[in-house]
Amino acid sequence: MAQPDRSLGVPPSANSRSLLTEKTAEIDKLNIIHVAGTKGKGSTCAFIESFLRAFGERTGFPRKTGLYTSPHLIYPEERIRINFQPIARDLFAKYFFEVWDTLSGNNSSLQTLPRYLQLMALVSFHAFIKEGVEAAIYETHHGGEYDATNVIEHPVATVITPLGMDHVKQLGPTIENIAWHKAGIFKRGSCALSSPQEASAAEVLQSRASEKYISVQFIADDLSLPADALQLKPDVQRMNCSVALATVRRFLEEKAPKDAAPLSSSDILQGIEQFSWPGRFQLVVEGAFNWFLDGAHNEMSVSKAAEWFIETSQAQSCRIPFVRILIFSQFSEQRDAAIVLERLATTLSTIQIHYVIFTLYDPEQNFESATAMVATPDDASQKAFGLIWKRYHQNSRILYEPNIRKALDSARKIGTTAGGMQTLITGSQHLVGGALFPLNNHVPDLEPT
Repeated sequence: MAQPDRSLGVPPSANSRSLLTEKTAEIDKLNIIHVAGTKGKGSTCAFIESFLRAFGERTGFPRKTGLYTSPHLIYPEERIRINFQPIARDLFAKYFFEVWDTLSGNNSSLQTLPRYLQLMALVSFHAFIKEGVEAAIYETHHGGEYDATNVIEHPVATVITPLGMDHVKQLGPTIENIAWHKAGIFKRGSCALSSPQEASAAEVLQSRASEKYISVQFIADDLSLPADALQLKPDVQRMNCSVALATVRRFLEEKAPKDAAPLSSSDILQGIEQFSWPGRFQLVVEGAFNWFLDGAHNEMSVSKAAEWFIETSQAQSCRIPFVRILIFSQFSEQRDAAIVLERLATTLSTIQIHYVIFTLYDPEQNFESATAMVATPDDASQKAFGLIWKRYHQNSRILYEPNIRKALDSARKIGTTAGGMQTLITGSQHLVGGALFPLNNHVPDLEPT
């Protein structure tokens, strides 16, 4: 196979590497599990953390888990979690400015400051070291070989989740290119695990692992997992959980105290029961209003989001009055939003979607301005979305809203008239993050109707 173009992606800067060189021993004490992939990275990381936390609560190791993920949905401190809780805002500020002052101070030899994602990764290392984390899980941003998190030199384990076509401008136009980049997290002396992959991608992973004198283990569905756990639905979550569980077992073989009992069935059940991952297959219930949120943003992931919505909404529909609504938005230079919407429309074609609401957001801003109007409702891209949708769902009524709050308000009005509703919100993590804040803070209207 021809080698991919090494210019694709952005390597960790020399500044980041030089700053971390003297901290290598302290970073090694974090006992890091490094996770890359196209889909399921966040969920797999969260399952790993949950299993380790359950084991630690019983045995005393690890006393503290660290979890670094991106992007955040609402607040930046969500990216850095200790025992799954986002780091307190005052601690986040403290550690951020300690890193910033070191980098920008008069005694610093750095000629350029790290970019945003590099800086966030540095802050996470600093916070986890200061807080005494004993097991840390790191999600790559979107690559592997040249990802800002790939300054980790001695991970205990590396994990590749399902691969697909995404971020092709940075990672290359083929699945083999993408696999090459993702496998860049493999390290000599560290175990490597992967979800099942298509043959060409698996071959690249195996080749890259052999370059580091290791082998990659492909994990199958774990048949011992509980059959009916809601946390393991849809099936993609069962696969993510299986990979996470295999990773934790390998991790504990390496790092658990020698006198500690192995991971128990009660640890596994507790890890599954306490698992959550905001914005991924998340259901928010407001009486007869059911909000289905999934930050899916590529063809591969919106299909899974749609399948989950179909299965769950059909199970509910026999119990509550309902109207089905889709809220969709996507603006990206990394992928073709029209193709993503076509895949979503195709997968949802087996059920009736009564209303579709296309909305706008500002992907460059935080959640507060992400709900602000950035274009008129007759924006050309929005109208193009409507034309695409009508090709697959001629009977849907299409609405255009200028911002996320108005889209939610429209869904509530429709649901009130119908006596209940099921609304799928998908297409972008920015959309889901912008929706979660008002949903989490919504106060129902208590005035008589």
